Amino acid sequence: MLKGTVYLVGAGPGDPGLITLKGLECIKRADVLVYDRLASPRLISLAKPGAELIYAGKQPDRHTLTQEEINCLLVKLSMEGKTVTRLKGGDPYVFGRGGEEAACLADNDVPFEVVPGITSAIAVPAYAGIPVTHRSCNTALTIIAGNEDPSKENSSINWDKIATGAGTLVFLMGMANLPRITGQLISHGRPSQTPVALISWGARPEQKTLTGTLADIAARAGEVAFANPAVIVVGEVVNMREKLMWFEKKPLFGRRILVTRSREQASELSAAIEDLGGEAVEFPSIAIQEPEDYSPLDRAIEVLSTFQWLIFTSVNGVEHFFRRLRLLGKDIRDLAGISICAIGPRTRDALEKYALQVDYVPGEYRAEEIISGLKDKVRPGQRILLPRADIARRMLPESLAAMGVEVAEVTAYRTIMGKGNSALIREMLQSGQLHVVTFTSSSTVKNFVHLLGLENPREALKGVTVACIGPITAATANQMGLDVDVTASEYTIPGLVRALAEHTGSSK
Repeated sequence: MLKGTVYLVGAGPGDPGLITLKGLECIKRADVLVYDRLASPRLISLAKPGAELIYAGKQPDRHTLTQEEINCLLVKLSMEGKTVTRLKGGDPYVFGRGGEEAACLADNDVPFEVVPGITSAIAVPAYAGIPVTHRSCNTALTIIAGNEDPSKENSSINWDKIATGAGTLVFLMGMANLPRITGQLISHGRPSQTPVALISWGARPEQKTLTGTLADIAARAGEVAFANPAVIVVGEVVNMREKLMWFEKKPLFGRRILVTRSREQASELSAAIEDLGGEAVEFPSIAIQEPEDYSPLDRAIEVLSTFQWLIFTSVNGVEHFFRRLRLLGKDIRDLAGISICAIGPRTRDALEKYALQVDYVPGEYRAEEIISGLKDKVRPGQRILLPRADIARRMLPESLAAMGVEVAEVTAYRTIMGKGNSALIREMLQSGQLHVVTFTSSSTVKNFVHLLGLENPREALKGVTVACIGPITAATANQMGLDVDVTASEYTIPGLVRALAEHTGSSK
């Protein structure tokens, strides 16, 4: 059997958006993903279906797997012909022990590639508002391992050189040695009033920054039990933090937010969350699939000219309807003379991509508002085509029928149970790593509770903000035993994010 290639990939620190394009490709193509604790759950969720996930669990003081065991594992998996992505925080070759792993692979003739990542030594200070070099302060940068054994008789660090001649100093994973680091720098000539910043869990919702000087930073850190993973920055650039701080000012900073939409639709909400400084974790509790039987939709398309109105309730409905229209050899010319209603601006936008003018968009994006708005637009005896999900609410077609019109309700797509990583989400809830859960439909609520096996949803989400896209979804959440904290007044993704940001701002 041919040996599989091993990719040593730097994930960058914290923010999953800092992964490189090549690193992302390696995650998606891997048969096996071997990852450390600093790798973002969002990146891990991007592994292809069926990929094996192996947690290496490396921490400064204890490892789930030793380095030697990791080396042997990578060789073994390659020998099995598997494509392996070794996902490491930061950069593999900047104190990531990637060189040791690469050497072992080379010794065993295993094909490998190294995909550099953004090292925490520069990214974490940047997220804390600290440029590691600045023309007016210092123009040199030295990155130093902070976890050197303090009991070593001869240090490999040239303290006399770096103390006075190396510009900005960045120590990685050095909290346990902080008193020794500051002491060595002072004793070798660095002024005791030199600014110092400690940044833990950089570029993540848990990011915390503590500033001081070489003289007092160790005592300050001890008072608040500041701990790894942390970056220590020494130098005048630390004084620029107050002016250049940006990440911590974002409205959703400090919030890790669960997105329960389908995988195909999650990106819009995730991107909006991350634009405002939150961290999105995707858990697709629903999935969109084709109908089990296309014949009702096909029959309706064959007699399109007999309908006076076509009502779309979602982007999914638009996409699946027009996909089927094309497959049946038809196009938008077959919609001539038919009035079109779209629920919500996103649905309208999806229709306009087909160069279609929408005749009516209700002010509120729910069935009750549609009926009110269509009252004076449709006439008894007219025919309305309603292509939508198989589990959609019955209120809309029933209310339309009560107006004396004929409604052809056909299934354009199915909404089924998703396949998110339930074990990971349960663990994150139990450890307090999730701060917000968002729901964009009643089915996302029901499937979320079912997938996680929550016997007491209220207790399981205690302390977690529950945000719903509108009153219908909120009512379902209440019925499922959840307390709803945020309900968007505009029933759209931007409306939900705006409501969540306002709620977060008022609670800070």
